[in-house]
Amino acid sequence: MRRLRVGFILTLLVAFGGPTGAVASGGSYTIGGAVVASGGSPFASCPDGGDPTANPPSTNYVNTEVEPFVAVNPTNPNNIIGAYQQDRWSDGGSHGLVAARSTDGGTSWARNYAAFSTCAGGSRYPRATDPWVSFDAAGRAYQISLGLYSGALAGSDIETSTSTDGGATWSSPVQLVNETTGVHFNDKQSITGDWRPGVGAGKAYATWIVGSLPGAENIGPNGAGHSFAYGGQPVFSRTTDGGATWTTPTTITNAVVFVQGNQIVVLPDGTLVDVGAMLFKGSGIQPTPQAYFWTAFVSRNGGKTWGAPIKIAPLGTRLLTNPDIPNPTSLNQTVRAGDYIPDVAVDHATGAIYMVFADGNSSGFNHVKLTKSMDAGKNWSTPIDVTSTPLSTHSFNGTVEVTADGTVAVMYYDFRNNDAAPGLPTDVWLAHSHDGGATWTEQHLYGSFDMENAPVARGWFLGDYQGMAAAGNDLVTFFSVATTNDQADIISVRATRSP
Repeated sequence: MRRLRVGFILTLLVAFGGPTGAVASGGSYTIGGAVVASGGSPFASCPDGGDPTANPPSTNYVNTEVEPFVAVNPTNPNNIIGAYQQDRWSDGGSHGLVAARSTDGGTSWARNYAAFSTCAGGSRYPRATDPWVSFDAAGRAYQISLGLYSGALAGSDIETSTSTDGGATWSSPVQLVNETTGVHFNDKQSITGDWRPGVGAGKAYATWIVGSLPGAENIGPNGAGHSFAYGGQPVFSRTTDGGATWTTPTTITNAVVFVQGNQIVVLPDGTLVDVGAMLFKGSGIQPTPQAYFWTAFVSRNGGKTWGAPIKIAPLGTRLLTNPDIPNPTSLNQTVRAGDYIPDVAVDHATGAIYMVFADGNSSGFNHVKLTKSMDAGKNWSTPIDVTSTPLSTHSFNGTVEVTADGTVAVMYYDFRNNDAAPGLPTDVWLAHSHDGGATWTEQHLYGSFDMENAPVARGWFLGDYQGMAAAGNDLVTFFSVATTNDQADIISVRATRSP
């Protein structure tokens, strides 16, 4: 989220308790070796994107890679594409988005990039952020980017680029929308290729939020940023010709809402379900915590119209504190992650939808929770904690996927191995269920690494999300880890389904 109204929105997030799910055995994966998917920065010498007026000054972390996402080609499961931010800025965005590709199932990776920023050869914005990548049924890959300037009240745009050769080359970006002021800023876009064999070829769906304020032209920037009528409208656009053209962006709802972290899944019958975080609803400060919840919107006509918001679960997140600094005096002493960004996946055989999100429990720590819908998003199960993370520490940045055999997998970070020694040991874990989410097994994927080595962007920052995708019955994971001195790399680990 960009800086506009961040302080106000954070005051609205309250904590809710939730049931803790038992972790039980039920199959396993063979965890492969860690492969570094990122490389040296192709933008290291680019001078663009600095903000000499920023206070505190902007810092660019060259050769640092964060916030990855990943997708597997349905026509060739050895072809994998991951996208990530390259050279993160301390106050938002990066020099550009890099795409790593593999043609051998993740054993090795090559890298290139689409022209989403001036550093990458684009002509509009010097910074790019919020990378996302997806395939359609025919194996066409789609990337999406948010372009921006450094200031919170500057312009932004949403652009897409496609590849028909497994990520070896990328098309010139197509601009979906451009806003010239921060009042109507764009944020947190995602893109979903239509996976359905045959009918999904050439189809993809994009969603994001755009700032909305009636009468904004008569209100100054400061007043706009604090107006109770200010909203973040979820917006939708689709392509049916492989990304050559996109429909004019339309709002999913016209209500005064702020719905962050939107992501769309496609059900087997073509129904679209968009999930997000309802950070506030209606004008003014809401008097009860029931106003903030995880929400779903459903479309049965390809996104032409959407139903009313459906309440999935109460929204309650906690500040992601460093266990060694339980009472921070600034955000730079905390860990920044996607506490308002859900992740969602669908079982291609049954249409079951699984969503994970951050939820504060009674002891005051975020844990990754999972909920399930068996009726196209109308009703959702009581959320359960799928982790073995102790109640006295955080798990975060949950990512969910469903494999071809129906296994439900959730990847996440936690701090369970932290101790009194300097630093903040952080580990990556994989929980999986082979009975539709009734019981769970947990395996260690990677770590520990020291989170305090991560770049600082209003907190130690590796991204608001991480990537995981199914390759048949296997899983390809794609995540960021801190290395040394404000640096981070992208790591891929393949989990192979054991007999």
